[in-house]
Amino acid sequence: MLSPVTLMVNGSPVAVPAGTTVAVAVVAAGQACRTSVSGEPRGPLCGMGTCFECRVAINGKPHCRSCQILCEPGMEVRTD
Repeated sequence: MLSPVTLMVNGSPVAVPAGTTVAVAVVAAGQACRTSVSGEPRGPLCGMGTCFECRVAINGKPHCRSCQILCEPGMEVRTD
């Protein structure tokens, strides 16, 4: 079993196994990655960084593709 990593998603702590992508942590937190221009929740679609549906802000940096980034302890993730 991989040791857990705790990060913050929209201000709430989320613990996931080491090696987990940020997209999985966002889904585990019950959040959408972003909201479309028409207000619909959006989440990971392709899982390989081509569709850009999983964009979030990580540690203040906007438009990060969460399906391509591994969780790190103390990471701050913000969705829309």
